[in-house]
Amino acid sequence: MTAPMADGFARALAAAVKAPSPHNTQPWRFEVRGSRIDVLLDPERVLPVSDPGARQARLACGAAAFNLVTTLRGEGRRVSVRFLPGPRRLVTVEVLGRHEPTEAERRLAAAVHARHTNRRPFQDRPVPERARSALVAAARDGGADLHLLDRGARYDAVAALVRRAERLQETDERYLGETRRWTGRPRGETSGVPAAAAGPPASPAPALALREFAGSQDLPAREYEQQPLLGVVTTRHPGQDTRAGFAVERVLLTATVHGLSASFLSQPFEVPGPRAELAALFRREGEPHTLLRLGFGFTTPGAPRRPADEVTTVVGESGRAEGLHG
Repeated sequence: MTAPMADGFARALAAAVKAPSPHNTQPWRFEVRGSRIDVLLDPERVLPVSDPGARQARLACGAAAFNLVTTLRGEGRRVSVRFLPGPRRLVTVEVLGRHEPTEAERRLAAAVHARHTNRRPFQDRPVPERARSALVAAARDGGADLHLLDRGARYDAVAALVRRAERLQETDERYLGETRRWTGRPRGETSGVPAAAAGPPASPAPALALREFAGSQDLPAREYEQQPLLGVVTTRHPGQDTRAGFAVERVLLTATVHGLSASFLSQPFEVPGPRAELAALFRREGEPHTLLRLGFGFTTPGAPRRPADEVTTVVGESGRAEGLHG
């Protein structure tokens, strides 16, 4: 691998690890072979209680692949993307040559390092139609669909499923133990959710409150937006978790470009009963993969990430692993 290529890949991989993941577990690894980067699932970082089928972990790997691709394109590289069936090797990204990046590609690439999950209250301010249209188009460009909900019977049904899943998790000692292991992490940890990034308790209770992590109890109660804008990402065909994650990250970066914040309401996907009911609500649209809370947030700290070289293997022409440089 030439020095310029290595340097470009190092920046792209540094962007890839900025992707969101459940409890910031960062369940990905990367393998570099010449002009190709493969995104792999790290089974040791799959949450066994809340994500036993690795659905959310594959979603995270798809998001990491999008950061990788958008950074390469933003730096003027023409790339191909191939989604693989797994179970471990999920995406292959290959650099094919040069191209002139569009202004939209440059904006998305710049948003990678500005985006982070915001678990704190948003302003009670509607998201304008222009931004909503951009988010829907971003999902479509990523190979999925985004359904925005802010009122109506389906909104109420989704909100009820979030609350019911939350109540079930509050009585599940295995789930609570898993959450304690990955949240409330002290300063200096490079994975998990630090106490500084936790959201405060809600007062009064809104239609949808974010779950409380370790560290939330130490914060004063705050008023959240009463009825946040929700976004459900679906794919037309089942089993497309990685592709859905690719689209989700495009939506999240587009939200960042438009000055919006986002967080995940993953509870219904982590409990079998509510997950099945959510799937039934969106049966006509396809398979739902994630539920987003979208709005205008305030400045908050992000969660740390492991360095890219810690999760990357460079395979030389001899087939032996080498270091990542640049």
